[in-house]
Amino acid sequence: MNKMSLKLYGSEKAVIEEQERLKKAGSWIIHPYSNFRFIWDSFTLVLLLVNIILIPVIISFWKDDDSAWLPFKAVSDTWFLTDIIINFRTGIVIDGPDSEVILDPKQIRMMYLKTWFTIDLVSTFPFDLVFTIIYTLFKSLERNDGASSMAETGLKALSLLRFAKILALLRLLRLSRFIRYMKQWEEIFNFQYEMALAFARIFNLIMLMLFICHFNGCLQYMVPMFLDFPEKTWVRDRNLHLSNVTIWERYSWSVFKSTSHMLCIGYGLFPPQGLVDVWVTYVSMCSGAMCFALFIGNATSLIQSMDASKRAYKEKYMQVKEYMQFRKLPSGLRHRISDYYENRFQGKMFDEERILTELNHNLRDEVIQYNCKDLVDQVPFFNEADPSFVAAMLGKLNFEVFLNDEVIVKEGTEGKKMYFINRGTVTIKSAQHKIEQSLSDGCYFGEIALLQQNLRRVASVTAETYCYLYSLSVDDFNEVLKEFPRQRAKLQHVAQARL
Repeated sequence: MNKMSLKLYGSEKAVIEEQERLKKAGSWIIHPYSNFRFIWDSFTLVLLLVNIILIPVIISFWKDDDSAWLPFKAVSDTWFLTDIIINFRTGIVIDGPDSEVILDPKQIRMMYLKTWFTIDLVSTFPFDLVFTIIYTLFKSLERNDGASSMAETGLKALSLLRFAKILALLRLLRLSRFIRYMKQWEEIFNFQYEMALAFARIFNLIMLMLFICHFNGCLQYMVPMFLDFPEKTWVRDRNLHLSNVTIWERYSWSVFKSTSHMLCIGYGLFPPQGLVDVWVTYVSMCSGAMCFALFIGNATSLIQSMDASKRAYKEKYMQVKEYMQFRKLPSGLRHRISDYYENRFQGKMFDEERILTELNHNLRDEVIQYNCKDLVDQVPFFNEADPSFVAAMLGKLNFEVFLNDEVIVKEGTEGKKMYFINRGTVTIKSAQHKIEQSLSDGCYFGEIALLQQNLRRVASVTAETYCYLYSLSVDDFNEVLKEFPRQRAKLQHVAQARL
């Protein structure tokens, strides 16, 4: 049992039930979410990354006699062969809402054989080692034969060794295993934060770009090497085929040439002169163009997904501007509408009502109380009231914004709302009572018309500054007071004092 399994199955009871199901499946069955599989996959990913980097370098730039790398190849092949055996005994996760795990050995075996077994086997079987053994036999024949057949035998051995290097390219099929394991990790961890998920996507994209550039650079040298360095190739022009040139120098020039192709900034130091260079350059430029398109597409999608609310606001604001142009609204009114949108939404737009509706009542109340915590702290009425009544009132509030010099309440009109000031200053004027008063953060107004039926507004309220208010309608107000009748008496007492 670990934190990952608890997160996936939701409770300790569910984890224990899964462990019992694993025991019933038989011996030597490994659960895909077990600690052992997690540690094994971690080491496998590291070894895969090393293989993906080193294999093209060994094939392209190393001497024909690459026996120094045999221990590394043996360890890698043994590890991945063991991984194939473990895969036959590891449960398989079925995609779906329940993420069911198949633990039956026969089903595991059949599903693995039908999916990734062939690719895993081809990328693991040491074809190059078999031909290396044949190459060793040719060298022994060369020592035993006379001088007349020595050259012919050497040429055959060299061709066999280079063919073995071509077969070694099959190891690069391990890239599919690397991608597969990375997707499994992403699904298992199920990144909770958008920034973490964005970082993972950017990291994967950068790794892909670097690998393509690395492999393309190796290919620039590999193809002429397999053809025994023809005359009209860039390798001979740079004298990189000579024995005194270091591997690092060959690799650096190759990567520089491939990067120039992929970025479409040139052909490197020399344009392609022979047919071999033309085709290698063509492949390099096409892969670079596809890689560039992939990068732009993913980067655009990533940027859009990271700031969906800002994009939604821009789209909405463009509709508003087009509407104002279509209706030929006066410039002053257009400015006020634009000002309203900037202050009301502040560059981001959410469907807050829908988001809160989707939450359960505990989370919804907690979010509402957090959003209105400044209001609760500022309004003395809320501080003195019953917490249950305050929570019920906060759930009915609606956020509104008024511009400066805008009339919020007009004297003599029917009152349908009361207002709580979160931020801003308003002026209350009454022609009937000949009074003028200012209210600011933490105050409220409009409750008199809601408490006393058939009573119209006794004063006008105008915004002196940008005002951020919370409104409560008469229907919601009466609904809350039905549950808390004692609070009505307190509000009526305050309203009478204000008259």
